[in-house]
Amino acid sequence: MGAGNVAARHARVLSGFPDVRIAGVADTDAARAARLAREYGAASYGSHTALLRDERLDAVYVCVPPFAHGPIELAVLDAGLSLFVEKPLALDEGTARRVAATARRTGAVTAVGHHWRYMDVVDEARRRLGDRPVRLALGMWLDKVPPVPWWPRLDGSGGQVVEQAVHVLDLARLLVGEVAEVSAHESGHPPEQAEGAAGPGGAGGAAGKDGTAGIGGADGTAGRVGAATGALLRFRDGAAGILGATCLLSWKHRAGLEIYAEGLALRISEDRMVVDSDRGREVVTESGDARRRVDRAFVDAVLHRGEDVRAPYEDALRTHRLACAVARAAASGVPVTLDDDEG
Repeated sequence: MGAGNVAARHARVLSGFPDVRIAGVADTDAARAARLAREYGAASYGSHTALLRDERLDAVYVCVPPFAHGPIELAVLDAGLSLFVEKPLALDEGTARRVAATARRTGAVTAVGHHWRYMDVVDEARRRLGDRPVRLALGMWLDKVPPVPWWPRLDGSGGQVVEQAVHVLDLARLLVGEVAEVSAHESGHPPEQAEGAAGPGGAGGAAGKDGTAGIGGADGTAGRVGAATGALLRFRDGAAGILGATCLLSWKHRAGLEIYAEGLALRISEDRMVVDSDRGREVVTESGDARRRVDRAFVDAVLHRGEDVRAPYEDALRTHRLACAVARAAASGVPVTLDDDEG
């Protein structure tokens, strides 16, 4: 579902597995769906309902913009199929909660594309930390405005924290623990985003009619994404966290997480981990295989050949709730407390 760049990436990986056949591609842009489908000998459709009606499927990948999430996932789950969802889960928390509740009811195999969990350096970070509690986490996503029309609007992307920095928040949850409270501040808007820019649409799905809305303003109205966000996180075990994000640049400058424990400093990015200790500095290089592993783990789970799905929908909901909490705190200026509700 969806035929954009992320869908094409998954299709390339999946087409290399001997036990997978790409049966169909659906997108509201029929020409784009046809182009991607043609590459893999698949059928193309102009809607998810047509694909679900006409194809015999085992699993569905939902690779649509944030504003299009919700109705598609619910239809897939109601059809009794396994579900892979690319992050973010939705614009808001309520949509994701409804999908999670349906997934629990149906007992479906689910996975979310938090592929950082499959990086070699993340496994190595957990090994190096051992039982040492993390006391400080510094996360950052310093980047540009992506070249898609829906991204600069809150009713299209949900904002940079929800759409991009959610990867960093997920890694912080994995290595540090759950967050109890967030405070945040948002500054300005990216200069290239003018008033009245195009709203969401024509980018992999249609906006849902289930109450999905942007999370930018206290009155619930959609607006422009922020240029920069700074957040303070209080973890349940007492650790302190800071997240910085900006889309003011014209290049991807840096994305990753620094964590500090007694006698150990780890700096994790998408291609390496820098380890500092009293024994000096060591650089651990990432293999770059995480994007393949996340797909392989899901396929194995669907085929009952493995149990290495590291971010099922239920767990990814916790990360999404955290990202939404940061966005709400930044919009309102009021700290947000996260309860221990499973969703």
